[in-house]
Amino acid sequence: MELFEKTLKQEYKYEGRILNLRVDEAELPSGRTCVREVVEHNGGVTVAALTNDNELLFVRQFRYPYGEVVLELPAGKLEKGEDPFRAGIRELREETGAVAEKYVDLGVFYPSPGYTSETIHLYGATGLSFKEQQLDEDEFLNVEKIPLSTAVEMVLNNEIPDGKTQAAVLKMAMRQWYEEETK
Repeated sequence: MELFEKTLKQEYKYEGRILNLRVDEAELPSGRTCVREVVEHNGGVTVAALTNDNELLFVRQFRYPYGEVVLELPAGKLEKGEDPFRAGIRELREETGAVAEKYVDLGVFYPSPGYTSETIHLYGATGLSFKEQQLDEDEFLNVEKIPLSTAVEMVLNNEIPDGKTQAAVLKMAMRQWYEEETK
């Protein structure tokens, strides 16, 4: 069965600093047409930074759309055309003060593929040393260290609702387990 939908027309309803909103007319595989609302986003990056004591670095910060303080891994938006790996290095340093000796690519995460083009690049980081945070002037957060095993339990117990954080925590834990199993 053919699954691809062909874009027939695009109309931008909003163009902003962080995202754009467009409404498309698309042709379905059946030949019928439909309307698709799309949020365009440059994407982001998340870093699961693991200390020598097997603790992940987390940040707690107020997230306006949810009206609550959210526990998540260090993360940030990509500027248009920005290299995700370089952005990950930057965000980790800015938010936590950490600098890593080694990074590993944990893949990409589509937070909500039904309506947004956002892609979040996930990285793991080890061999941490610490300097001062370099927060943006509009950024307010607290850094916490949580043992990796505890973070996995928190994900499984629905104590961490942030999807990118869930994915990166579980991937980091599985990589660690796999590396130990294959030694």
